[in-house]
Amino acid sequence: MITAAGIIAPIIEQAGIREAEKALVVLVIASGSIILSHVNDSGFWLVGKYLGLTEKQTLSSWTMMCTVLSLSGFLLILLLNGLMRLFL
Repeated sequence: MITAAGIIAPIIEQAGIREAEKALVVLVIASGSIILSHVNDSGFWLVGKYLGLTEKQTLSSWTMMCTVLSLSGFLLILLLNGLMRLFL
């Protein structure tokens, strides 16, 4: 997330994007940062150990949940962007 924000920030400044669109960019970066959580993610281990799951069980549950959450967020942001373009 930090890398993506650092890469995108100068592009946003040069493009002259409105404040509301900047907020959507922030949300889409955050949404994309949680997709496909795996063993390098501290949340993966926290959830797995707290719930007493094996690595395989954590991969199939936590990773799937993060992926669904990320894709749902992306689709909601696309919808919000479309609505913003209609009304603003």
